[in-house]
Amino acid sequence: MAKRNFGDEFGFQTRAVHTGNDVDSETGAIKRPITMANSYELPYDPSDLNWSSAGKNLYTRNGGSNQQYLQEKLASLEGGEDCVVLASGVAALSGLFFALLKSGDHVVFSSVTYIAVYRLLNELLKDKFGVETTIVDTTDIEKVKAAIRPNTKLIHIETPGNPTLSISDIEKLAELAHANGALLSVDNTFASPFNQRPIELGADFTVESLTKYINGHGDAMGGAIIGKKEYLDIIRAQSQINLGATISPFNAWLLLLFHLHDLADDHFADAGIQRDELFYLEAAGEQLLLQFLCGNIDINEFF
Repeated sequence: MAKRNFGDEFGFQTRAVHTGNDVDSETGAIKRPITMANSYELPYDPSDLNWSSAGKNLYTRNGGSNQQYLQEKLASLEGGEDCVVLASGVAALSGLFFALLKSGDHVVFSSVTYIAVYRLLNELLKDKFGVETTIVDTTDIEKVKAAIRPNTKLIHIETPGNPTLSISDIEKLAELAHANGALLSVDNTFASPFNQRPIELGADFTVESLTKYINGHGDAMGGAIIGKKEYLDIIRAQSQINLGATISPFNAWLLLLFHLHDLADDHFADAGIQRDELFYLEAAGEQLLLQFLCGNIDINEFF
């Protein structure tokens, strides 16, 4: 059966339900099955195969069907060209940093950030591999500007910051990074793609801990990196295939079941926000929506 694509001409809810969840071609089932195999059928003569390839199902460390379906869904919801799903949120963060950085490179990252980011950048990569780091308050664009060096390769932010809900301006930081030959990555775990899509604001990478809000039912671990295919191919080859941070088929299948749009709607309803009010805030911009979520805006000012 032909694969059905649900692009951005469809709404978030439609894409959340249908993308990556096509009809199974063998059985006709309307839900994707779990494929728990660790290997796939090979041609009679496999001598021409690239055993480090992620483009064809060979061996589940190289990628599997359930992982691919989940990647299709997340790339669509985040507005990205491609997606790599790995075993956890930390696997996604370390996979991104490992693939992009080398000795002598410099990274600027948020002072409010997940503890694993601090340990990865300011301890492991710094002490073991000679990656230089600067920690700044990324809510202040001038402080970020002052921290940039000629060898700065990456600015990494978390917005909203957990647990302070600090807000960094993704669009302005993307412009600043690109003007200085650097890339911008955004940990979007706290907001989720329902509320904020950093790629659409100019970021090069969105990182999600799928274990948290996107999973929604506390029974699966995973992490995702969304961005351009030219970079994601490098991350997939180095961090998934060669370092082995592959997500299990079962976790990938469980994560495909998430109903992020329903969960988010319920949370807004609990806060007394109607769907039309939410749509107004979304239309006005992600930053306005996040300011409301942080309690800095009174909804009654607008209705």
